Amino acid sequence: MAGQRNDYGKRSHSQSDYGGGKRRNPAGDETGELQHGIGNDDTVYRYLCPLRKIGSIIGRGGEIAKQLRAESRSSIRISESIPGFDERIVTIYSSSEETNSFGEDEELVCPAQHALFLVHDRVVAEELGGGGTREEEDELGELQQKQVTLRMLVPSDQIGCVIGKGGQVIQNIRSETGAQIRILKDEHLPPFALTNDELLQIVGEPTVVKKALLQVATRLHVNPSRFQHLLLSTSNNPYQSGGMFVAPNAGVPAMGAYGSYKGGWPSSYHESRDDGGSAKDFAVRLLCPIGNIGSVIGKGGVIIKQIRQETRASIKVDSSATEGDDCIIFISAKEVLDDQSPTINAALKLQPRCSERTERDSGDSVLTTRLLVPRSQVGCLMGKGGSIISEMRSVTRASIRILSEDNLPKIATEEDEMVQVNDLEPYMF
Repeated sequence: MAGQRNDYGKRSHSQSDYGGGKRRNPAGDETGELQHGIGNDDTVYRYLCPLRKIGSIIGRGGEIAKQLRAESRSSIRISESIPGFDERIVTIYSSSEETNSFGEDEELVCPAQHALFLVHDRVVAEELGGGGTREEEDELGELQQKQVTLRMLVPSDQIGCVIGKGGQVIQNIRSETGAQIRILKDEHLPPFALTNDELLQIVGEPTVVKKALLQVATRLHVNPSRFQHLLLSTSNNPYQSGGMFVAPNAGVPAMGAYGSYKGGWPSSYHESRDDGGSAKDFAVRLLCPIGNIGSVIGKGGVIIKQIRQETRASIKVDSSATEGDDCIIFISAKEVLDDQSPTINAALKLQPRCSERTERDSGDSVLTTRLLVPRSQVGCLMGKGGSIISEMRSVTRASIRILSEDNLPKIATEEDEMVQVNDLEPYMF
């Protein structure tokens, strides 16, 4: 690696700078990684590496991975492989402070950016059949015309900095670099993706992909996700069942912006629950504006039928008793707590369709989601002295309120309370 040259460009000086986060006390794990948590202002990248190339960044006995960590002074964690799938997640993170000299112009970049470029260079060199040095790449000049594909996972609250309002930023990157850059649809997400992940794909000749990666990496560097501090909070491997970040098909239902039914809710909530294995009825009631009903049902009922089929939950739209501007979406299923929740999965699919959207002066859209909850159950959301709802607000960065009776819609019963959640709408493209 010492002799390897790279031609990544400069970081734009017009971008705002984040100060470096404090280094946590490291603790070695079984892979030799220096393990510490991810801070709110740290820089984080999740690079998808094809299985057939993973050896180029691990090496025998982990020697290459150790060398990459030492050279970049960043943390690099490589997920376990999942049978039947041909990619592994390389999570790269560090303080956002720009301390590393890198590239021909020796521009300062943060350690995570440095490591991302080093990892990508090795993966591409493996693709081209070389060892990664510039001299070897020159010998393989005819292969430089070969198309390479780069894939990264990006949180939905962060992808907007790559897309831009009306898609202007991503279009500029395409024009300036010549790369094909796409945000792929949900059906292309790998099984280990998190609930609110987006899949970013860059395709082109190696030098073209490098230029696009630089622009993307720089934008992600100066616009950290609000949820990244949770990535390593509960498990050495956040993609395993039981961790804070659980894949949708990992055996525990996804809940909220980032989290699982157990991992995502505060510990003070789920530790008091009955974890018995018997199936019990579980239901959620979403309030839906009358004007949104069409997007919930779809033409000929196609949307609601598809969600029923995908989640195996019962979904009923009660508009017969509608008074005012709202109706109720009933979602229910018989469930075992330790299994994936059909009710929660269906609620997450329906949430953007049932929510009201308002646009701020900044151009950001805010989603307002409302649920009816029996008064007897509101206590489990509030907690003693409001401890649980405060913890949920802290974890999700959303505004969560139990509204007063004056705000209850006409279709609510006397025994109902209304929970309102406001959060920024994830960027979609």
